Amino acid sequence: MPHSTPRPVISATGLFTPPDSISNEELVASFNAWVTADNAAHADAIAARTRQPLAPSSVEFIEKASGIKARHVLSKDAILDPERMCPAFPRRPDDALSVLAEIGVAAARDALARAGRDAGDVGAVLCAASNMQRAYPAMAVEIQDALGIGEKAGGGFGFDMNVACSSATFAIQVAADFIRAGTVRSVLIVNPEICSGHLNWRDRDSHFIFGDVVTAILVEAADIAPAGHWEIVGTRLITQYSNNIRNNFGFLNRAEPPQEDRDDGATDRLFVQEGRKVFKEVIPMVAQMIADELDVHGLAATDIRRMWLHQANAGMNRLIAQRVLGHEASDDESPTVLDRYANTSSAGSIIAFHEHNADLAPGDTGIICSFGAGYSAGCVTLRKSV
Repeated sequence: MPHSTPRPVISATGLFTPPDSISNEELVASFNAWVTADNAAHADAIAARTRQPLAPSSVEFIEKASGIKARHVLSKDAILDPERMCPAFPRRPDDALSVLAEIGVAAARDALARAGRDAGDVGAVLCAASNMQRAYPAMAVEIQDALGIGEKAGGGFGFDMNVACSSATFAIQVAADFIRAGTVRSVLIVNPEICSGHLNWRDRDSHFIFGDVVTAILVEAADIAPAGHWEIVGTRLITQYSNNIRNNFGFLNRAEPPQEDRDDGATDRLFVQEGRKVFKEVIPMVAQMIADELDVHGLAATDIRRMWLHQANAGMNRLIAQRVLGHEASDDESPTVLDRYANTSSAGSIIAFHEHNADLAPGDTGIICSFGAGYSAGCVTLRKSV
């Protein structure tokens, strides 16, 4: 008798939130102190009109532009220091657990505990995030070792993957495919996002955008999943090349001319974006992707109980949800965590799902959707188990 294809489900999710949070008021005070000092240091050039004075930021500007009110970070004092304005992470010896793996393990343990699963029974771990701490060894393999992934499953494996803000949804499809193929029966996805490390905290247009967090997702075969799991009905992925969101940091930077020879001061090695172009181009792309996904499964917009959208910008989410649903989405239909967490890259839509799924009833259908640099976009159609 032929074996049926295993059905992939999300058994549980996990979350690690740094204890420290920076309010917009704190962030603006730090930024404006630096602006005042910098303008004073270049007063002669500003008076001679050979240099433009830096403009201050404001709480009103930040909240109108993004909807963000605060963000959690791993290194608050260093970020708020006007003389530094960058997180500080002391270098650890090679035999110590790295900071990315450490916080990844914390979120992973939360997901495993919620599913009642022992790490040794998990067959694979995927570390899917925007910025890895190093090129190798893979962060996933370090997390695998720290948790004991695969010890009871006859051996396990792990690897890193990066599709920027869409890393989590892309990883869900990879994990679901592993389950369907019978490669493993349980896959742990970890999304450690230390976004504060690649943000230019001295750029008025972006200094408020990102925060730090880690999410974890346990994808398993339905027959071993706990009650209350979410069936993965379908997934859809899109990539379309664009330079409108970019980060040029990498190991080849050392092969470039010295920094003083560069016109841009190497600021492009941090997060840079053309925000208005992103807004204009990504919204229709993502809305159409979700519409196509619904069509494939014979679903109407009215069948969608909830949308857990990427938490990057309140205005983008409002317009995407409106295009998909045909009306202004309520907080219940499209919940937000952006105001408290800011943009946490691949983790944002997973935080929204983690915090806002328990009240849905068996049979309810929802969509996790992420989008960002690349451009990349991914959506996962879920149905609450009956």
